[in-house]
Amino acid sequence: MLGGDIDWVGLSDFTNITEIEEDGATFAANARKKALGYAKATGLWTLADDSGLVVDALGGQPGVKSARFAGAQDKDRKIIDHKNFEKVLEMLEGVPKEKRTARFVCCLCLASPEKVLVETEGILEGEILTEPMGENGFGYDPIFWIEKCEKTVAQLGSEQKNAISHRGNAIFKLKPLIKRLLAGFIDAAQDG
Repeated sequence: MLGGDIDWVGLSDFTNITEIEEDGATFAANARKKALGYAKATGLWTLADDSGLVVDALGGQPGVKSARFAGAQDKDRKIIDHKNFEKVLEMLEGVPKEKRTARFVCCLCLASPEKVLVETEGILEGEILTEPMGENGFGYDPIFWIEKCEKTVAQLGSEQKNAISHRGNAIFKLKPLIKRLLAGFIDAAQDG
């Protein structure tokens, strides 16, 4: 989704990188911790994210614990996802439609080994259904209804999802900031 004239590598391209624990109280804190930690470990600028579901009637849960909300320990991501969204549906049982408001949140952080360079946040507003619909996507996508699309996220195609998703919104905000950052970096290198 970022494209551009940047060579991107992933954590799988490195050996002996210790996974950074996501123990922050906010999505932004987790993204920042991962970006700085992996930047220090690799010596490269690093982009990290943290994202999840925030349900108003549940006081913001599952929040930063979205990926492990049901505590499921399984190698199959689909089983974990199913248990997570089933727990949300169970907790919302009897809650009327108008109080099932929710949002997906994504925080991105780009850091050098020394400091945070830029941060953005993307949000997708919606509501939680009473039962899952759709086969695409992952996580809470089958129970997250988007009124303007009249579909769940799991009923959207990849292109449509990327255009409106919380991650897509965060990346859309990040692109011009990276361009400015790189332009300043190039200008400084040419002046120095």
